[in-house]
Amino acid sequence: MTTPVKRLPRRMPGWAKVLTAVVVVLVVMFAGIRLSLLPGLRDFFGTETKDRSGPALLKSIQDMSRYDAASGNFQVVVDLEKDAKYLPDAIRGTRTLYVGAGTVDAYVDLGQVGDEDVTVDEDRTSATLRLPHARLGKPALDPDRSYAVSKQRGLLDRLGDIFSDNPNGEQAVQKLAVKHISEAAKDSELTARAETNTTDMLEGLLHSLGFEEVKVTYGS
Repeated sequence: MTTPVKRLPRRMPGWAKVLTAVVVVLVVMFAGIRLSLLPGLRDFFGTETKDRSGPALLKSIQDMSRYDAASGNFQVVVDLEKDAKYLPDAIRGTRTLYVGAGTVDAYVDLGQVGDEDVTVDEDRTSATLRLPHARLGKPALDPDRSYAVSKQRGLLDRLGDIFSDNPNGEQAVQKLAVKHISEAAKDSELTARAETNTTDMLEGLLHSLGFEEVKVTYGS
């Protein structure tokens, strides 16, 4: 009697393992899309957000001597695209369309005004003030008016977001938005408006104190 020979199971080739992994990833992605289309399942598998932050701590206090004389509202559309050199966009690459809105203040630093910059006549009817030129503050991005219009990511970038501590981070487009807003503020007439408003404020204040002639200049 002949004993049948048992055949060893064939090992899966490498290309088959790679194909299986890709199929599993696609199944997970499509499952996520399905869950987003079915509100009931999404609520069942959803997460609950709880704010466990501690109280804010006051680190320092700074005395302000500047007069904020003007504020500009800006908006910019950032179109940021990152491509891999030898891979198609569907595999590796991102493109984000982001609307950034923010404000930039223009101010005059009255703390730099010394005794030699203020001249008053003996009758206290005439005053001359020399102030430093107006400067621009740092742009402040408004999170309530800034948002991403669209995000396109390749397959590898989507997989990277799964293991990232900050998936779908928008730091890059936010920094670009702040940069473009800052450049736009420099090209605007914001500092000139600030100096005009500061002059009007000081003239009104000194006139109320009895000065008949008030002259305000800017520069060293």
